[in-house]
Amino acid sequence: MDRIQGADAVARNQSTTLYGNATTLTESPLKDGLLAVGTNDGRISVTEDGGATWRSRDQFTGVPDTTLVTKVLSSQHDVNTLYATFNNAQSGDLKPYVLRSTDLGRTWSSIAGNLPSRGSVWTIAEDHADRNLLFVGTEFGVFFTNDGGARWTQLKGGMPTIQIRDIAIHKGSNDLVLGTFGRGFYILDDYTPLRALKPDVIASPARLFSARQAWLYVESMPLGLPGASFQGAGYYIAENPPFGAVFTYYLRDALKSRKVVRQEADAAAAKAGRDATFPAWDSLRVEDREEEPAIVLEVSDAAGKRVRRLIGPTTAGLHRVAWDLRHQAADVVNGPAYKLDPEFPFSSPPPAPWALPGTYTVRLFSRIDGVMRVLSESVTVVVEQADAPNMRQTTRTAATLAADLRTSELRRAVLGASALIEETQATLAFLKRAIDETAAADSALVRQVRTIELQLRDAQEALRGDVTRSRRGEHAPSGLLGRLNEAVGQGWGRTLEAPTASQLAQVEIVRGAFGKVMTQLRQVVDVDLKALEAAADRAGVPWTRGRRPQVPQ
Repeated sequence: MDRIQGADAVARNQSTTLYGNATTLTESPLKDGLLAVGTNDGRISVTEDGGATWRSRDQFTGVPDTTLVTKVLSSQHDVNTLYATFNNAQSGDLKPYVLRSTDLGRTWSSIAGNLPSRGSVWTIAEDHADRNLLFVGTEFGVFFTNDGGARWTQLKGGMPTIQIRDIAIHKGSNDLVLGTFGRGFYILDDYTPLRALKPDVIASPARLFSARQAWLYVESMPLGLPGASFQGAGYYIAENPPFGAVFTYYLRDALKSRKVVRQEADAAAAKAGRDATFPAWDSLRVEDREEEPAIVLEVSDAAGKRVRRLIGPTTAGLHRVAWDLRHQAADVVNGPAYKLDPEFPFSSPPPAPWALPGTYTVRLFSRIDGVMRVLSESVTVVVEQADAPNMRQTTRTAATLAADLRTSELRRAVLGASALIEETQATLAFLKRAIDETAAADSALVRQVRTIELQLRDAQEALRGDVTRSRRGEHAPSGLLGRLNEAVGQGWGRTLEAPTASQLAQVEIVRGAFGKVMTQLRQVVDVDLKALEAAADRAGVPWTRGRRPQVPQ
């Protein structure tokens, strides 16, 4: 409170220490017996003989006297280099104090660089691969520098503005682990792109960074469903890193549509008090028809065959996109992309064959007005099978993958046929209503509608099973889609085994029977329905979806 309190002050010496305390200690990983200690009254002491003799320093240029030493750190790269952070918040001083010594603590210089002037520093960490890559935890978040402290950048990406009290680096996976004063942990998975984020990279339009090894396995669900299932807070559950191969890329500038560019120019003009420039109508017409720009990542196998295409964010900065190590799913695309709903964990992404272990190539593109343009040099990612010691070696081969892809193509066709039936039924329902409301329509048209309705129900039952039985709780033979989903669900739910004989038999049953269903369906959709629509046109029935209007004579 800016004054020494009297003898009767409440809690006069509580929450403070009566004596000086050693607050931080570091042991050199490069030299036995080299230790450094920092104290709460601004002193750093160094010993090179395991504590037999010490030398101390308590005056540091730019750092107020008796400032708390929050961290001393020995370099992993140079035996003579030490780092220290100081925190003077107890004296109302929130400035950042980060120092480095290259002569074992004899002299020190500031490397606080451009750290915010209001943000006390609590801790520092040094990358084990790049001596110039440092991290500091401050009162208001975490910052990094890859030039030894000349320039610092805050790491956000979902990191709250909170006091970072400790930093640890997991060397095996290059993960940055942060401990906060809120008793929470935050992990930045694979921070290696920060090593490459040098000025030349930052100045370049885009860069795709190398990806770390991706492990192929089936994620466990110990509670029966993803995540916490329905256990609520009954168990401690933390989020896992994204599964599969994670690709990191950098964009210097956001990809902007013509509309956004124009609106930003209008906003700048308004801020400067200038009139906005009204564009030509042709320019606005082009703007109205423009496709939103996109970032596309393409994954190809060792033979150059494209395996997967992923869409990424288009804003400026660093971004990450994860590939789930599967080939493209064959499911019908008639709605939004799959996204796990924590409130409904029964949902799951569409099934697809696993990629084989091996080396894959990733390329980064921009797509503007439908034109793809390469943005960066390609990188490779190695996919490895995560075999446990007690599990037999994988029996999945290139031949197995070829069979899986053939099954996926069959599933694509069966799902497409099922969707076509539903779409045709909806189309027919509108046509039936239009015929009913058209006085001039012959009753024969109604009979044709009914015939087509029943033929579609027959095809639907062949694909999806006997609804009459199953709806009443009776066992019914599986439809073709049920057989296929059963075989796919079991076979593609594992990464170590080839499909069983039973699963392959189910697939072949579907393959043999599906041709007959498609022959029937083509007759209904391409011949019978078209004839009905032509007759409806002649009868003056109002337009319904799927029909092509005729030009009146």
